[in-house]
Amino acid sequence: MKSKFVTAQKALEFVQPGHSVYIHAAAAAPQALVKALVNRAPKLKNVKIFHLHTEGNADYTKPEYEGIFEVNALFIGGNVRKAVWDGRVNFIPCFLSEIPLMFRNKIIPLDVALIQVSPPDKHGYCSLGTSVETTRAALEMAACVIAQVNKHMPRTHGDGFIHINQIDALVECDEKLHETILPAPNDVEDKIGNHIAGMIEDGSTLQMGIGTIPNAVLAKLNHHKNLGIHTEMFSDGVIPLVKSGVINNSQKAVHPGKIISGFVIGSQNLYDFIDDNPMVNLLDIAYVNNVSVIRKNKKAVSINSAIEVDITGQVCADSISTKFYSGVGGQMDFIRGASLSEGGKPIIALPSVTNKHASKIVPILKPGAGVVTTRAHVQYVVTEFGVANLYGKNIKERIRAMINIAHPDHREDIERQAFEYYNF
Repeated sequence: MKSKFVTAQKALEFVQPGHSVYIHAAAAAPQALVKALVNRAPKLKNVKIFHLHTEGNADYTKPEYEGIFEVNALFIGGNVRKAVWDGRVNFIPCFLSEIPLMFRNKIIPLDVALIQVSPPDKHGYCSLGTSVETTRAALEMAACVIAQVNKHMPRTHGDGFIHINQIDALVECDEKLHETILPAPNDVEDKIGNHIAGMIEDGSTLQMGIGTIPNAVLAKLNHHKNLGIHTEMFSDGVIPLVKSGVINNSQKAVHPGKIISGFVIGSQNLYDFIDDNPMVNLLDIAYVNNVSVIRKNKKAVSINSAIEVDITGQVCADSISTKFYSGVGGQMDFIRGASLSEGGKPIIALPSVTNKHASKIVPILKPGAGVVTTRAHVQYVVTEFGVANLYGKNIKERIRAMINIAHPDHREDIERQAFEYYNF
């Protein structure tokens, strides 16, 4: 075992010109390996990098590394967003659930996977810890696996175990995981949380992302009963509900008694919560986000955000006009899964206006805006002003419902444009 432990610099010698490299996602991004990869830049060229949202450093996107690293973001995080806008990072639109397929079918072939794991147990097994998601498929398909071994990485149950025999080089690194601490929900988010909490029935299975709106919803569920979690990711907001027994996963048809997720992002308290916790199973995202799996749980509720929604129900969630902002992710996977679930509710939640008071409920999407969820898939849209149920509604009925949840300062203008565009 000891012979596999090397320095980060030595380990990154596996990466050669022309290689394709995968970097572990979210809080699991292996910072020591990323730094060593960048330090190796003078000896490299035409190295393709693939990753989802990652936390921490992304120096490989700097202008001086053009021609050395070609970066491909499968989901855009804040550390690469400016580089995407400047044209130095490429964006690959894709469903989160299909990325493992892209790896396994060699649509995106991988030479090297850079991952972060917990120390090996007495049987030689390490854990992918906070992020299993697409990394399970990546390490299976990569010719070479390099692991940053970190005592701060929690050991999680599910699909994240990897034996040291499957790892080509191990690099010891003692560093705290990246923490994401969110502010308390503001008044607008609090009102949205109240609306959504009123839609959630006892026995529901929830999917939510990270953010102040999901936290606002979770904070309103203290009096609910027998809730479950089946989600691509979760954060700190679920912990109080687990401790109080509100979330017990008892009514789930799939993995009863278990919280099912692909990854987590949050505080050290969250990482301590998932460590060796048999209630929490982190699984391959191709399974977690599979519509046929999601729909099996009755009363599946999906809560997703948007950048803007037009008055016919088209949801833009990945771009601001032509500027790519985030990605497709798992929104459509869960919107469809919840829609097909018995008693399910797919919800799009957003404040009615931006920080500059521009309306997020719009007559037409901005030129170049990406439609992540189509008007045919949308059911519920929620702002601080209420809930618009668009399911089964004609265009005129949709327009009325959407105007009613727009900010009052913008309703007259929206109605005027609705008449112009849709003869409303």
